[in-house]
Amino acid sequence: MPDKYPVRIVDLTLRDGEQAAGVSFPRNRRLELAKALRDAGIRELEAGIPAMGEDSEADFRLLARELPGLRLIAWNRTRKSDIEASARAEARVVHVSLPVSDRMLGRKLGWDRERALDELSGVLEYCRGLGLETIVGAEDASRADEAFLLRVYGTAIAGGASRLRYADTLGIQEPFSARDAIVRLGEALAFPLEYHAHNDLGLATANALACLRAGALVSVTVGGLGERAGNASLEQLACASALQDGDDLGIGLDRLMGLNELVAELSGRPIACDKPIVGKLAFAHESGIHIDGLLKEPGLYEFVPPELVGRSRVILPGTHSGRAGLRYCAQSLGYELSEADLNRLMRSVRAAWRPGAPMDPWKAFFEILIEEFAR
Repeated sequence: MPDKYPVRIVDLTLRDGEQAAGVSFPRNRRLELAKALRDAGIRELEAGIPAMGEDSEADFRLLARELPGLRLIAWNRTRKSDIEASARAEARVVHVSLPVSDRMLGRKLGWDRERALDELSGVLEYCRGLGLETIVGAEDASRADEAFLLRVYGTAIAGGASRLRYADTLGIQEPFSARDAIVRLGEALAFPLEYHAHNDLGLATANALACLRAGALVSVTVGGLGERAGNASLEQLACASALQDGDDLGIGLDRLMGLNELVAELSGRPIACDKPIVGKLAFAHESGIHIDGLLKEPGLYEFVPPELVGRSRVILPGTHSGRAGLRYCAQSLGYELSEADLNRLMRSVRAAWRPGAPMDPWKAFFEILIEEFAR
């Protein structure tokens, strides 16, 4: 498998992200989201499922016409009718998804292994006849017999596929098993591989990072949006790669916050306050011990510099506040307090704190305390 591939990540927010329960991006704003992804550095975008109907065809066609510089991918089942819909939508690259575990093949499709290989061969031949580039995805690859999986991939390569996807569809892997699978397959095939993670065990981004380091492309969504517990997170993967490996993947880290806010708005799913990188409190500090170190050197307690991702740190008063933090908060309001006043203030703040106190009213209450001590 090549050490490098021109594109290292593919974004699936408009396809797998939108498959999250209760999520449907407004039709008139899909182009806005696609442009925001492009402007953040995404070059390859799995942009929808034309086979879902005429509206989906029209949505994909609009993106294809308006964004000629983006490599857009249409997702399909292993069915000629799906491919026909993608061709009508003016897709030039199609993803052909085939279940590969015996459980999926038998219970979902009623196929045996030989029929699966025959169906895949037929669909790939049909794609070639239409002049379409194909990517073949192995659904439930992490639960498949690896010998059969290699036969599927061999059929895909013989059928003209340009890339192979390995999908951990149920999110059952951890970084070590995911990386090992990609390394084994890469050595056996010497062909571009993509790893597709799901987050059912909370390991999708870690799995994707491990596979990225093993030489695979990886698929992501903004905020990890996706079915059930979601997918690998674009912002977390991009920051981990940039800060741990010195590889920014071509992503503008300062655009990640705005991108997440847009997806949160369009999906109706608010960003959790403590979500890494983009949560409201991701760079908030209250603990006195931490703040004392942070004020001396930010890197003591911040691995991700907030300004790198378009954020700023927040220091809040609370039950864990120490003198350094309270002094900082007082100075930010224009007050210089003596050590005696700081001690009194610390006792008062700790006594007044109540669980769940909202941040803005608490700040106002804190300002009242400061004014009291400044008299």
